[in-house]
Amino acid sequence: MIRRLRPATERARLTILYGSLLLGAAFVLVAVIYSFVQDGLDNRIGSAFSGVHSDIRFVPLTTSEPRPGNLIPMDQAGEYAQTEMVWAAADATLSRLLTVSGIALTVFAAFSVLLAWWMAGRVLRPVSVITATARKLSGENLHQRIDLQSPSGELKELADTFDQMLDRIEQLVTAQRRFAANAAHELRTPLAVQRAAADIGLLAPDPEQVRWIRGKLIEVADHSQHLIESLLLLAATDEGLERPEPVALDKTATNVATELADEAGERGVSIEITAAPMTVEGDPVLLAHLVRNLLGNALRYNERGGTVRMTLTARDRMLTVANTGSLVPADEAPLLFEPFRRLHERRHTAGEGTGLGLSIVASIARAHGATVTAEANPRGGLTVRVCFP
Repeated sequence: MIRRLRPATERARLTILYGSLLLGAAFVLVAVIYSFVQDGLDNRIGSAFSGVHSDIRFVPLTTSEPRPGNLIPMDQAGEYAQTEMVWAAADATLSRLLTVSGIALTVFAAFSVLLAWWMAGRVLRPVSVITATARKLSGENLHQRIDLQSPSGELKELADTFDQMLDRIEQLVTAQRRFAANAAHELRTPLAVQRAAADIGLLAPDPEQVRWIRGKLIEVADHSQHLIESLLLLAATDEGLERPEPVALDKTATNVATELADEAGERGVSIEITAAPMTVEGDPVLLAHLVRNLLGNALRYNERGGTVRMTLTARDRMLTVANTGSLVPADEAPLLFEPFRRLHERRHTAGEGTGLGLSIVASIARAHGATVTAEANPRGGLTVRVCFP
């Protein structure tokens, strides 16, 4: 039963709190005023009639015979009567003050409730705006914002933080939608190629053509397998690290560069390494993938006779991979970390990447608490920097 009597809303609770505070302050004010008025009247009346005495001979007030307690000094009878009248007036004044104060308190109590209700609504208005905006949000209207127009304060900061959170959510949802659409497209293309090759192979008994179709099917299957493995790796790195351990990043970078030496020779690209000793807390397999994707991307999007420079500086705790190649628009460089984002349209040629290399690099960097940036080189190519904590 007690729980039912509790206010059901925050506005009602704030109304009771504000109203109680206002009414309590008014009651204290009335009590202080009454106390000061009473004390002032007592002091002033006592000072004005300090010469009245009661130890002289008495005369009766209402009867012809003197009685104890009903007598006053004959020479002070008029002064005593005047004193009694003043005290009676003081009592009447105090009584009148109490009556007026009680009426004023009653009126002020009603006014306090209305004022407290208005104040509570005024204070909670931003919260109502936030609640209404949150109720309207869905996957189709994530662009809506609170945009609270009010002076700086805690609720203004809360509304701005909510808007910033919506910005991040909108970016994530948009990226997820684009990722799903691109992944479906990338997986649909090899399936269509496999089906077309199988249909042609069944209709063409020529051994040469069958051999070509067989090679094409294997190539498409390898590409699909690589794409699926990249998607799984991207999903795994987004979940973070399970058991980080010290990893010699300089040795990892050197080993990966050695693995890719043959591919670099086939493409006519030289790899230059400057690696200072540096240890990073993380996953050795994922860090190897990070270096491999950076070097592989730098080799793939290069030109014959070009170079790839990999630098590892322990003082800045930074891994830098720069390559030569075609010109990259400055505003396009940061966008290359998005999944399936390519500088040029896909041509479906042999050795073409999946468009997930730099996305995996960014995901692995985030899992290790590192930051990754990309910058277009003035003479062509790209410079990618990974800064570890």
